[in-house]
Amino acid sequence: MTNDPLLRRRVHQLHVALEHLGDELEAESRLALVSERLRDHLRKRVEDRPPARDSGIAYRLRDLLDERYVEGVSLQDASERLHVHPAHLVRVFSREFGMGPHQYLTGRRVDLTRRLLLGGMAPRLVATAAGFYDQSHFNRHFKRMLGVTPGLYVRSGADAREALRPV
Repeated sequence: MTNDPLLRRRVHQLHVALEHLGDELEAESRLALVSERLRDHLRKRVEDRPPARDSGIAYRLRDLLDERYVEGVSLQDASERLHVHPAHLVRVFSREFGMGPHQYLTGRRVDLTRRLLLGGMAPRLVATAAGFYDQSHFNRHFKRMLGVTPGLYVRSGADAREALRPV
């Protein structure tokens, strides 16, 4: 097999995704792309496949993720529902929206947690209410996406509401 930096990067990303409970959709997405790349090598394909252009499928996957973002959906389930190969789903979604399906799903969940936190729900309850595996999974993604911990976010929101309250 020839030196393949893309395959090496995708395998590394798969390993990173496998380290964290609750990131199954990300791991499935990464595995689908690794498998596809390995199949291409085994078929001795020299050229890269042409860009997948199927925005209809990408929007149908987005709709499915929107419908089930709290309980989640596996890549295999999405593939079966939409009658499309998992790697193709990941490719067209990423090309259409500029992020993988797992990133989109995580973003939807973090957005929900923001609303729940500002609405007064206890942080310990927010994680599972929004579909995160556990508190650690929630905290990691919240901080990565927003740059602050959920606790600091709640405190800053309370401070902002207090500043807007009439005297």
